[in-house]
Amino acid sequence: MGGIRMARLSLLGPLDASLPQAFELLPHRITRYDDLAECLSHLEGVDIVLVDCRDEPVKARDACLRLSCLERRVPILVLAGPDTVSVISPEWGMDDFLYDTATPGEAETRLRCLVTVQMTNQLVAGPFTVDEDNYTAMVEGKNLDLTYTEFELFKYLVGHPGRVLTRTILLSDVWGYDYLGGTRTVDVHIRRLRAKLGPEYEGHIQTVRSVGYRLQAER
Repeated sequence: MGGIRMARLSLLGPLDASLPQAFELLPHRITRYDDLAECLSHLEGVDIVLVDCRDEPVKARDACLRLSCLERRVPILVLAGPDTVSVISPEWGMDDFLYDTATPGEAETRLRCLVTVQMTNQLVAGPFTVDEDNYTAMVEGKNLDLTYTEFELFKYLVGHPGRVLTRTILLSDVWGYDYLGGTRTVDVHIRRLRAKLGPEYEGHIQTVRSVGYRLQAER
């Protein structure tokens, strides 16, 4: 497979931090930010956001959580160093991570995979795939017969794997702020989703007692 050409990357982290050599050798356009708000305001046309986790992992985690909740989902690639890779977790909402000592070939492969998924408008988490272009939801390649609201709820869960999502967040982001019903409707639709996933996969949608739900991609 050929490489991707001139991807637009945003690198969020300290401006004085050294750029990994792999990115200096690849032909991509990188814009650096040390302020999350500024980065968020310049996401139009960005293919991937690189979050630098080499020196400030807490700040990197918070940035990933914020970026992963955006309506326009931009792939997130975390740059890790040997001292910080152990703290990285899927619950951050990132899509992949890369050692800062990675070769140009490895970096190119990771970038290409993220850009390809973005271009096809597919969300993938473990055995689950949501194709927004074709409006289909699948588990292990098998289509799920979902209603409109079930599809939107499933898409939101798959788009935020590992994240604990409160009923209020689900209600506002899936049903909309103008929805007049209560949070009980979330529980009803979760129950229907689990039934359609079947006994083998229903356990991936975990209940977080007194809070909400979490999609666990791997079990």
